[in-house]
Amino acid sequence: MAFTLAGLCSGLTEAVIINPFEVVKVKLQAQRIALSQQPSTIRTAQEIVRTDGFGLRGLNKGLTSTLGRHGVFNMIYFGFYHNVKNLIPESKDKKMDFLRKFGIGLTAGTLGSCVNIPFDVAKSRIQGPQPVTGEIKYRTCFATIATVYKEEGYLALYKGLLPKIMRLGPGGAIMLLVYEHAYDWLHRHW
Repeated sequence: MAFTLAGLCSGLTEAVIINPFEVVKVKLQAQRIALSQQPSTIRTAQEIVRTDGFGLRGLNKGLTSTLGRHGVFNMIYFGFYHNVKNLIPESKDKKMDFLRKFGIGLTAGTLGSCVNIPFDVAKSRIQGPQPVTGEIKYRTCFATIATVYKEEGYLALYKGLLPKIMRLGPGGAIMLLVYEHAYDWLHRHW
């Protein structure tokens, strides 16, 4: 339970810090102009603040869905990994133990991705270009999830799942392997 709550808290903290960068990134990615004509990251952030402010319509647009995306992912990822790794016995064979940790990390990243993707879809819809210029269709996290479900069906909430798993499954395994290796090294040397 402690690792699950720690994961949730770290995910929520991460979301609050990174959300403004996500808003700027999505705006830059959605522009259909040559890179040489595109405003800089700082200018884009200034434009967002000037036109819509710092709040939930401006630099923190989509904050609730980003909180859901990161909070849910980290909660499942860290909670699953630290609970399951204690259930599967360590192997004396270093290669087998590496595979045990890799498999648990891969599964943790995959499960986290499967559960949090509706929040990711909502974040993309809220922060990205709206379907009709000048009209805001996607405003809040749960209303966006409900709209996507109602208009496009349940599976639309899982758009992009495969590439997300392909990124965060192995990425999750690698991150936890590095964490474990660093923890073991520090424990032995300090």
